[in-house]
Amino acid sequence: MPERPVKARSRAVGARQTLKAIEKGTAEVVFVARDAEARVVKPVEDLARRNGTEIVYVDNMRELGKYCSINVGAAAAAVLGGRAVR
Repeated sequence: MPERPVKARSRAVGARQTLKAIEKGTAEVVFVARDAEARVVKPVEDLARRNGTEIVYVDNMRELGKYCSINVGAAAAAVLGGRAVR
């Protein structure tokens, strides 16, 4: 399992926050749970592909939530960097 979400100082957790990070250009890598509803994660995947952001798939939402240090599942998450597009 990728350890980047755990070790990242700055991250976005959840589909909405991940979408915002990709739009701003601050998402370095995006994590998507394979068992998340397609209607939730498809916009994240599409935007990440358009922007050339790396996508890493995680087996399930519970596992992704655990790796993001939250007690609930997460459909998507992103490790953030400082390269915002303005």
